[in-house]
Amino acid sequence: MNIIVVGCGNVGKKIVEMLCLEKEHNVTVVDTRSVAINAIVNQHDVMGVIGSGTSVDALTDAGVKNADILIAVTTSDEINLLTCLVARKIGKCQTIARVRNPEYNKEVSLFTKDFGLSMIINPERAAAAVIARNLRFPAAISIDTFSKGRAEILKFRIPDNSTLDNSRVADIVGKLNCDVLVCGVERNDETIIPHGDFVLKSGDYISVLMSLKTETKFFKKAGIKSGKVSDTMIIGGGETAVYLASLLQQSGINVKILEKDSNRCDELCNLLPKATIINADGTDNKQLLEEGLANASSFVSLTNIDEENILLSMFAKTITNGKLITKINRIAYDDVINGLDLGTTICPKNITAEYIVQFVRAKKNSMGSNIETMHRILNGKAEALEFRIRENSPIANIPLQNLSINKNAIIACINRNGNIIIPRGNDVMMPNDTVIVVTTALGHKDISEILKRGKFE
Repeated sequence: MNIIVVGCGNVGKKIVEMLCLEKEHNVTVVDTRSVAINAIVNQHDVMGVIGSGTSVDALTDAGVKNADILIAVTTSDEINLLTCLVARKIGKCQTIARVRNPEYNKEVSLFTKDFGLSMIINPERAAAAVIARNLRFPAAISIDTFSKGRAEILKFRIPDNSTLDNSRVADIVGKLNCDVLVCGVERNDETIIPHGDFVLKSGDYISVLMSLKTETKFFKKAGIKSGKVSDTMIIGGGETAVYLASLLQQSGINVKILEKDSNRCDELCNLLPKATIINADGTDNKQLLEEGLANASSFVSLTNIDEENILLSMFAKTITNGKLITKINRIAYDDVINGLDLGTTICPKNITAEYIVQFVRAKKNSMGSNIETMHRILNGKAEALEFRIRENSPIANIPLQNLSINKNAIIACINRNGNIIIPRGNDVMMPNDTVIVVTTALGHKDISEILKRGKFE
């Protein structure tokens, strides 16, 4: 596909990186900064145009008349919206705009219609939704939802003396009397899609797919504590904090926000009248202790400086047993950060890029199934994809045991009219089902690609 990315900031660079991994797209980047263009062109196999996304000449040079999708992710909402409008006027491409202003989000439906937008993405709002989901079930390091919230993949570490320790994957359902499926294991530097004879060990990080109604029962029987979060302390009063506080308060969770800018505190008081707003420097250890960090059931560091967020979470870890969530904007040292055991780390640009690449793959699809949902899991080394099976899908109505599935993939779930099925060998995928696939082979656009040489036995 011919894709134009306008804006080469953190989000734009991540989107380009993920699109280039697809290896099937012609990508052109547009930015007013020659330094940013040169840096991304030297790193990836893309074309670069120096100019504004609102310029007809710049977009024409970028090939907008032949483009399939234009993605506008500059730091300005207004420029993003205007870029999409200009692109629709001079081309016929699908358009995606990053829109961060909460006021604009109230008019999403209007913008979608009038600007001809195919998609609007708000990184802060998307990140807040992910954080809120993780606070709902604090035992999990990460939670990814599928099937409109009916099924989830939860990642957690197997503790010592857990029932799961030294258990074969095939024995877990019978041992715990819970219908779940282990779809990924991280052990040391290995990332594994396990099969039935794989033996789990304490210290493993495992990703398990299950329905919502099974989660509490599973964690209890596995010997993993998962008390409900009753309150949270948020450091930093930016837009992510506002979205997050609103979501948490809807769930009955008490929210305290520490923000050092007094003017911003006044705004927060108006935006969040039920939250406790403290005008204080959240990076001051003494201040955190005075505000009750030791008794907080969750702690979320949302400053704009990664180093501050990391140090805050490391300090909080020594004080409280509560759930820790750390926002990271620049993932330059993934392995180091993962080794710090900071609890759950959230990267808004990665979340944004996942949504956009999901949209791109869905548009590219032509083989009989559409991508409904996509998440990078297992520290980005695997993908969990939800496909909708169409009438002409070559693998519909065939028992799973008769399909020749690659060893690096597993069919983890079938959603049939809202009923969540953890599949076994005799189950079949039927037209209009949505099916969750976990695979370490990145870039699939159709479920048929998980089969050996694209065929079935």
